[in-house]
Amino acid sequence: MSRMVPSGSTYPEQRTRMQENMGKLLEGAPEAMKAFQGLHRAGTMVDALDTKTKELIALGIAVVCRCDGCIAFHTHDALKAGASREEIMSTLGVAMLMGGGPAMVYATHVVEALEQFEAALAKAT
Repeated sequence: MSRMVPSGSTYPEQRTRMQENMGKLLEGAPEAMKAFQGLHRAGTMVDALDTKTKELIALGIAVVCRCDGCIAFHTHDALKAGASREEIMSTLGVAMLMGGGPAMVYATHVVEALEQFEAALAKAT
């Protein structure tokens, strides 16, 4: 059985629920959300770094910051951007270097998220 994120759902389910709640945030706090969306667009646009590289960086930061929601989004988005399992695992190694033991624990969360998203992708194809 797949490990559940702290909220009691899988990483794909958590990502979907967060997307729904972000829509509610947009309705309730439109200016803040529009500002965040602008920051997101600026931070993720392709420039000196491609989308895959930026998603891997974001995933490493998510591990070091211990953010399961961020792990859900950036594991999914790194895969979507073409990151391989090996590239994600290498990213986790750098995150553990920078974040120590707590980052190693959250790196295991990425392994679980990766397996869940890979399984979901396999079902979709």
